[in-house]
Formats: sequence, C-alpha cells, structure tokens
Amino acid sequence: MLTAILGEELHIAKDSGAVEQLLKELPDKALRLGIRILLAIVAFFIGVQIIKLLRKILKKSLQRAHADVGVVQFLDSFIKVLLYVLLIFLIASGFGLDAASIVALLGSAGVAIGLAIQGSLSNFAGGVLILLLKPFKVGDYIKEDTKGNEGTVSEIQLFYTKLQTPDNRVIILPNGSLANNSMTNVTEASVRRLDITVGIAYDSDIKLAKEALTEMLIKDEAVLEDKEKLVFVDQLAESSIHLGIRCWVYKEDYWTAKWRLTEETKYTLDRVGITIPFPQLDVHQV
Repeated sequence: MLTAILGEELHIAKDSGAVEQLLKELPDKALRLGIRILLAIVAFFIGVQIIKLLRKILKKSLQRAHADVGVVQFLDSFIKVLLYVLLIFLIASGFGLDAASIVALLGSAGVAIGLAIQGSLSNFAGGVLILLLKPFKVGDYIKEDTKGNEGTVSEIQLFYTKLQTPDNRVIILPNGSLANNSMTNVTEASVRRLDITVGIAYDSDIKLAKEALTEMLIKDEAVLEDKEKLVFVDQLAESSIHLGIRCWVYKEDYWTAKWRLTEETKYTLDRVGITIPFPQLDVHQV
C-alpha cells in the first residue's frame, strides 16, 4: 500500500515537473512560432509581388512575339495558378513540413481531387483545345448553339471563356462545353451577307420594286461593289409578295448597314408608289 502511494506521488511529481518545464519553454516556443508566422506572411507578400512581376514579363514577351490574345490570357491564368501553388508549397516547407510527405499526400489525394474536379479538368482540356484548334479568338463574335448564348469573346481563361454582349452584359461559359458542342463564329470571315425581307402588295409592279431596291443597294456606301446584289421574289404569302434583298458588307459595317438599308427600303418603295400592305383576311358570306 505504501509503495503504491509513493509511486503515485512520484508520478504526480514528474507530471508537475513536465508542466513546469512546458510553462518555462512556452514563451520561447511561442516567440519562435510567432516569428515564423511573421516571416511566412512577409514571404507570402514578397512572393505575390514576384509572381506579379513574372506574369508581367511573360505577357510582354508573348506580346512581343505577336502571340494571340487568347494564348496570352490562357497562359497567364495557368502560370498564376502554378506559381501560387509553388509559393504555398515553399512556405509550408519553411514550417518544417517534409517535401516528400507533401508530395505523397498530394499523390494519395490526387484521385479523390481528380474525381471532385473532373468538370474543371474538362474545362481546362477544353481551353487547351480552343487555343490549339482556334475555333474562335478574342474579338470574335460567336453564338453558342446549346443554350443560345452569344457575344464578343473578351477573355479566354484557364477554365472559362467570357463573352461580352451588345448590351454590355458578360456571359461566362465553361471551356469544356465550347470545345465539345457546336457553335457559330459570326465574324471569322472579313465580309458578311446581309439579308432583308419586305412585303409588297399583290397589285404592285414587281419589276419596278426590284429596280428601285437594286438602285438603292448600288448607291449605299457600305455595300461591296464586287459582290452580288440581288432583289428577288422570295415568297408568295397570304397578304403580300415577299421580296428578298441580298448584298455583302464588311463585318464591322453589318449592323449599321442593316439598320440603314431596312429604313431606306421603306422610303425607296414609298418614292416609287409601292405599297407595303397590312396583314389581311378575306371573309366571304354564304
């Protein structure tokens, strides 16, 4: 019994000594930890500035090499992510984490991470395909066929492509869907065909209407002289004869030319006495 009591007192004494030792070492350890945290913060901010400098150098080098804007944006996004991962890895190593242990941990978690972000990996692969195959580039006006989104390509990033709509909205589309689905590049070619349809009354002089509208196309400054200019009967509708007006313009002139010619079509037909009829319905009483 006495031996057990003495052993317990000895154990308590040892524990008390360990606690006292810990309390003595605690301020020194806390100071060292605080210094390491402070150095890590300083290293992080210095690293951020270095990353910004390296990205700036990369952008200027690619621009001097006349690289495509989309390639510059994509590589910039990729290098940014890579350098930040490397910076965090170096800071973690400074806290005593073994590099081999970190690599092993990342390797063991790689499969789970890959399954969790497989959509992002698909978008990354889609971005690479877009840059290699170049179905579109920054500045092109595209229409995405699956959801009907359309706009001017403003950025091609690591995982997403940004479109700017004519009313200044920004649409963000995943690169994976753009690479794997159909789309229309409206502005890849330098010229576009412009089509306008107008209805005239059945008792109108078709020949006169066609001549007047053809003259309108010849006089318009945006219509290309070396491309065909057509005015033709497109459809015999219920209430009117539909005339098709077709010409070619440069892509940058498309919308202004379309709006101007649509308005001028009305004035031209009015000048030659051609009527644009309202929809009609004939009712016969039996």
